[in-house]
Amino acid sequence: MQGNKVVAAALIIIVIFVVGVVLQQAKPVLFPFFLAIFLSFVLSPILDFLTRKKIPRAISILFIVIFSFFIIYLLGLLFYSSGKTFASEFPKYGQKIGSILASIQEQLKLTFPKLESVGWVEQLDINRIGGFLLSSLGPFFSFIALLFLIFIFLIFILAGRGNIKVKIEKSFNKERSSQIINIIQKIDNQIQKYLAIKTIVSFVTGVLATVVLMIFGVDFAIVFGFFTFILNYVPNIGSIIATALPLTVAVFQFETLWPAFWILIILGLIQMIIGNFIEPRVMGEGLGLSTLVVLFFLFFWGWMWGIAGMILAVPTAATIKIVCDNIPPLSFVGELMSKG
Repeated sequence: MQGNKVVAAALIIIVIFVVGVVLQQAKPVLFPFFLAIFLSFVLSPILDFLTRKKIPRAISILFIVIFSFFIIYLLGLLFYSSGKTFASEFPKYGQKIGSILASIQEQLKLTFPKLESVGWVEQLDINRIGGFLLSSLGPFFSFIALLFLIFIFLIFILAGRGNIKVKIEKSFNKERSSQIINIIQKIDNQIQKYLAIKTIVSFVTGVLATVVLMIFGVDFAIVFGFFTFILNYVPNIGSIIATALPLTVAVFQFETLWPAFWILIILGLIQMIIGNFIEPRVMGEGLGLSTLVVLFFLFFWGWMWGIAGMILAVPTAATIKIVCDNIPPLSFVGELMSKG
């Protein structure tokens, strides 16, 4: 009996390792496929609405794909150009940071002479960060070049919605097929609701953050607005990072700290009102993902696919939890993933 447990544990470890290697090596194909799946859940309500309006399904899918491609492509180009400007201008902030650090070091020398030999300001070449950001923009936006592949997948996914019901009815008896279809529809509706609402709420949060930063004249407002949109998918941690990034730039951009103070207050209020009041009211009963689970998925998918994987990490965790919650034998997994 003990030997069987050891063999089972070894097999599980081997399977996880093999799956990890496959996912890592197949990123060029699997990432656009996964992204197309999530986009299909977000866009499915629009497809259902157009279908109810008696618009032919083929025309509805074509309209949705073209419109989505146009919007995402424009946003990608806008953010890419803003990001390049941000990377090229970063050395200017590096000089300011360097002078402030040198001043702090000078003050610390008076009080803590032991720190004199460290020379940490000299060792910090802050200007290299700008070059690193500039070189990183290409890999980060490589998925923009894969938009064509993403939307090819999206077309087939949207076109195939509803076919699974017919296949299940042909494969099982009436009672069993009805149970399976009800579970699948429940899972589909919950995932669709979560991703659609989360995307809309994240987009509104990003737009509001961009407007606030533009009003205060903060550099790279569009870049930080896009980061707010992406990071809003990550509970708790994302909102903190999304607020800290523009706040840091504002501290070094303006002569006084008052603009940074008011930016902190306003962005904090936006995140708090939307995250604690508006989103729960619209979403209904939340998923309640554990912070540890969120961090694990972020690190795991970040290790697998880099920044692209981190973008999909939390939606993937939410999808897995929804599936487990609706399948009785797997309900314990959903419970383990919850906040408790």
